[in-house]
Amino acid sequence: MTTLTANQISQLHSNGVYTKSPEHPLFTLATLMSKTNGEDLLTLLKTVSQSPNTTVAASFFMRRYGMFTAMQLVQFIQYEEYWKGEPNELTFGAVREYGNMTVSTYPEAAGWIKTSIEASSEVIRHLLIQIETVIESLRTAVPISANVLWENVFGFWLWQFHVMLNDPICSEEARIVYKQLKEDGCWKGISSHSRFSSYLNGSEPTELLNTTVRKTCCLSKDVPGLIQCGFCPLKP
Repeated sequence: MTTLTANQISQLHSNGVYTKSPEHPLFTLATLMSKTNGEDLLTLLKTVSQSPNTTVAASFFMRRYGMFTAMQLVQFIQYEEYWKGEPNELTFGAVREYGNMTVSTYPEAAGWIKTSIEASSEVIRHLLIQIETVIESLRTAVPISANVLWENVFGFWLWQFHVMLNDPICSEEARIVYKQLKEDGCWKGISSHSRFSSYLNGSEPTELLNTTVRKTCCLSKDVPGLIQCGFCPLKP
């Protein structure tokens, strides 16, 4: 167990990850992973986000969850801490941000543990398995491409790696994690190859800023209050 600093808490909160209990809890990661209530959970997400259907709601949710995964990487690289709590200790709650109702993550603070950068392989593997479990749980309940959901995650990783790889304070640690995420080996049992490497297509994160990186649409254009991404692959 570790104690998050004020700077870490501020960083998490600014990225939709909160260290307190939600005023409007929806469900836990354990509930989502059970797969038995998938359709009900997607209907709930549809209502909160005002999405036109559960497919859009699933994509919307994965973008919000993707922010949490990006913050796990940031906390690990910058502070050598990452979240390893139990599934029932991660709650998703409804909250109003920038005038719109959205879904944010509320991991119990005790789940953030101190972990050396030398354990990066273990941390990465744990995170990828967690993401894959969430994706497959969503896809059990609604017809949506795994590529859409993975790219929803990678969009946040791209920006954070751009920042960290150019920060002399943590660039070395960021490069270690970045290189490992591009190796096929850490994706064993999840994918036949590194999905992250395919997403980058041989380029560095900084080179990909302000370019059309995605191959799929995240469907944000269909969520009330949101707009089509400036670099959506569906744009003419």
